[in-house]
Amino acid sequence: MDLNLLRALDALLQENSVTRAAERLGTSPAAASRTLARLRRAVGDPLLVRAGQGMVPTPRALELREEVSELLRGCDNVLRPGTGFDAVHLQRTFTVQATDLLLVGLAGTLTERIHTEAPHVDVVFLPEAVEGGPGLRQGWVDVELGVLGNLDPEIRTRRLTRMRLVGIARSGHPLFDGRIDARRFAAADHIGISRLGKRLGPIDSALAELGLRRRIAVVVPSHTSAMMLARDSDLVALSLADWLPDTISALGLRTFPVPLDLAPLDLGMAWHPRNSTDPGHRWFRDHLAAAVLAPPGTGNGNSQGSTTL
Repeated sequence: MDLNLLRALDALLQENSVTRAAERLGTSPAAASRTLARLRRAVGDPLLVRAGQGMVPTPRALELREEVSELLRGCDNVLRPGTGFDAVHLQRTFTVQATDLLLVGLAGTLTERIHTEAPHVDVVFLPEAVEGGPGLRQGWVDVELGVLGNLDPEIRTRRLTRMRLVGIARSGHPLFDGRIDARRFAAADHIGISRLGKRLGPIDSALAELGLRRRIAVVVPSHTSAMMLARDSDLVALSLADWLPDTISALGLRTFPVPLDLAPLDLGMAWHPRNSTDPGHRWFRDHLAAAVLAPPGTGNGNSQGSTTL
């Protein structure tokens, strides 16, 4: 029995009148009468019978009246868009794929934000090892965060901010003894950052256009290890402008503009469309975006912009 037939039965049983039921359903009395005949055949009972100028329900109709109304209310609740989301009752674990540099800068802020509203929500951060795979599509990852690329065609994205690359070295590095131009930058020994062990990237392409070449003395898999190594050596690494200023200062490091014509990095988040309208997932994405756009100690000086570092 389809839902429209149930609604017609409910109207007939509530009104005890074909005419009034037709008005309630927005149809004609003739159509309502045909529907009553169909319902009588389906139920095997007259349901409404003539009594003088009106109609009265049969005992079977009286049995069905509340049952049908309750069934329709349940159907309406199932088909109604989700309402009444309250984060305080949310019990869920969200999984985020992000580079360690972003993770270090936002995990504390994010955790504080979400636990203030949702004490039963946990966050799992995954490394970039799952980047470019089916994690979002298959549900291993809730949100991918970083420089977005190689995404499945159905994946949804949101642009967050645009950041420049900067050089980073220990405060007493000889580079800081004079103006840092492309030639002095290239002459320094560098730390490559690649989880796949790659040695060359956009920096090397930009240097090559100037007829310059740098030496990648060591390659490490993470930005965190690169900062630790730069702190304890005369090697130069790369970082994001205005990101983790307190941490950089505490480590005895300084940043400097990279003296090359480099495009800024567009940072964003990506998720599978199955989660787009889920209120809990949407709530988490909003907090994650806020943590990226206003990490502690940055003064929120980033501009809007989108792709994994």
